[in-house]
Amino acid sequence: MNNWLNKLERKYGRYGIPNLTNILVAGQILVLAIELFVDRTIPYWLGLSRSLLLQGQIWRVISFIFIPFSGGSILSVVLGIYFTWFVGTALEREWGDFRYTVYLLSGVLGTVLGCLLTGVTASTYCLSLSLLLAFAMLYPEVQLLLFFVIPIRVKYFGVFAAVLWVFSFLGASLPGKLDYLLSMLNVWLFFAPMAYRSLRAWVRREQWKRKNRR
Repeated sequence: MNNWLNKLERKYGRYGIPNLTNILVAGQILVLAIELFVDRTIPYWLGLSRSLLLQGQIWRVISFIFIPFSGGSILSVVLGIYFTWFVGTALEREWGDFRYTVYLLSGVLGTVLGCLLTGVTASTYCLSLSLLLAFAMLYPEVQLLLFFVIPIRVKYFGVFAAVLWVFSFLGASLPGKLDYLLSMLNVWLFFAPMAYRSLRAWVRREQWKRKNRR
């Protein structure tokens, strides 16, 4: 893991938030229940919007994470919440409270920065995607049941999610592209150094192979 994380954990490790995934998922379930049975406008009062933030509604920098990402149906929302719990708790066990807190909150920070700089209305899409990508990189061979029937390794879910993100990024406007990049801040911070080291090692191996073929 990155050296800067090790240093941060030694100095500030006590500030990690325990059971952060349970807090996140409980909030999403509560918001979904309110939207379904009490007030369908609740996402409006919690969502992340630059104009409303600048009016002083600063609670939105946190409250937006409790709006579950909607795939177009109640079933997709429920499955998304379950998947967030499943992936998030696994990451908490792997990293510990502090590193997981840094990962989640740096994703939130990136999303807020993207919203403020571009004016694009934010959602939890990239935050949920960042959890899936982290899980896929840490547990690539774990099998999940697609539609509760078809066994698929997590790495393929990760590849599919990454491809969707790339297509969304390419199809976005210039402000949208910046927003997509900033919203994945946690992925860049945690995994870009590892990816760079892996790429450098691969290049060295290829250079060594070419040298020895001569």
